[in-house]
Amino acid sequence: MGRLIELKSVTKVYSSTQESVRALEGVSLSLEAGDYVSIVGPSGAGKSTLLHILGGLDFPTQGEVFFKGKDIYKLTDKVISSWRSNHIGFVFQFYHLIEELNVLENVVLPLRLSGRKYSLKTIQELLRYLDIEEKQKAFPSELSGGQKQKTAFARALANDPEIILCDEPTGNLDIDSQQKIVKLLGRLNKEKNKTIVLVTHNLELAKEAKRILFLKQGRIIESPQGSDESSRKLFKFF
Repeated sequence: MGRLIELKSVTKVYSSTQESVRALEGVSLSLEAGDYVSIVGPSGAGKSTLLHILGGLDFPTQGEVFFKGKDIYKLTDKVISSWRSNHIGFVFQFYHLIEELNVLENVVLPLRLSGRKYSLKTIQELLRYLDIEEKQKAFPSELSGGQKQKTAFARALANDPEIILCDEPTGNLDIDSQQKIVKLLGRLNKEKNKTIVLVTHNLELAKEAKRILFLKQGRIIESPQGSDESSRKLFKFF
């Protein structure tokens, strides 16, 4: 497997008239195709900022972000947007579904807005894969939390992205729905070879990943394998 995406000495500073906050401090990270990485740490550690920089949503203050050897932040905003549309799938904690659109319409909306061609049959196969095909005409108000999150996953996967970025995807789900999302992420990684980066406070979910990154005060302090004793000690620390 080759290196898919790489961060080199990335620092992110948010400045206002009152203060400056250093969200990330010299973070370096490499991901290969088919990687499955979870990011854990205290609130304010920089987890979501790291995810947004990986996905082309937030420019680093310093450092470089390479995708297959090309620094994405040296591209124009229009090209970055196109790159994101073609290679990245985002899944957020609060779903961000449009209440006036049904499941199928929510899933295909980003493809329509970007002008990308798509196959309705392929989208329906995706809904079947996620076990929500029978809900394609239902509106968000008619869905359970787990079904809403699966719809959000379908929307993120509709463009067949190489990288799936998940920001607290189980934060608003009951235990049963959380377990289904855990299985889904594992299937996407193993069956579809999707590269997954997961920000979570759910330590059981984090342990399902191949690698665990611990962030504290904007720095990666250790990156052990999920089954290592050192990993378990750090979980207790957080």
